[in-house]
Amino acid sequence: MTKRKKKSTRRRTQRTRRTKRTQRTRSAPPALRWNPDPEDVQRSVVQLVLSLIEFIRKLMERQAVRRLEEKTLTPEEIENVGLALMKLEQTIHQIAKRFKLDPEDLNLDLGPVGRLH
Repeated sequence: MTKRKKKSTRRRTQRTRRTKRTQRTRSAPPALRWNPDPEDVQRSVVQLVLSLIEFIRKLMERQAVRRLEEKTLTPEEIENVGLALMKLEQTIHQIAKRFKLDPEDLNLDLGPVGRLH
């Protein structure tokens, strides 16, 4: 193969890669973005914060269940953890209601793991 043919082949390969990359980027669904609308900023921030708190609450709940099954909690600790988790859940729902958010609005997409709820 001559030098000229090698360069031509290399250029075509590079163009094809760029074209495929561009096509991949264009065909992907648009990413969800934060809404900077001044009317909606508070609600968006509250939704994000409550979603994170709900995620942490669920982790704590699973940890408590694991410890309960392993019998590493005293009856008093079981009662305290149960009440604290219930109050936290109620508080999350009250704040969500105040900002007109459904519990489903607090559902996080965890990628390959799935949804939070």
